[in-house]
Amino acid sequence: MSEQPLLEVSDNTALGKVEIAPEVIEVIAGISATEIEGLFAMRGNFASGVAERLGKKAHSKGVKVELTDDGVAIDMYVILKFGVSIPQIAQELQTNIRLTLETMTAIKLQEVNIHVVGIHMEGKEDAEE
Repeated sequence: MSEQPLLEVSDNTALGKVEIAPEVIEVIAGISATEIEGLFAMRGNFASGVAERLGKKAHSKGVKVELTDDGVAIDMYVILKFGVSIPQIAQELQTNIRLTLETMTAIKLQEVNIHVVGIHMEGKEDAEE
């Protein structure tokens, strides 16, 4: 099994190192995105969909973290509610994710890319549930 890349966040090594796995950044970004009104869901893959049906919440669903030489880049794939302002919600997502990650991890993000992959229409599906 390959070793996961870790992000080192502490400069003071007198007490030891602090490293954060990319999966932790994905979870933090996913949870902070759910705080924004207008977000319907985040797009996941087949495995996260199966896990959610079995009762396990996939907070990192739809979030991809890339560690580069220039910093940390986040790509988030979202489905928004019909009728919301896409640029406004995307900017709110970017701001909330950036602030939450800087507060919790002291990591400066290079970029937060929001990919709107769908719009949820209210109606027929909601009535069936």
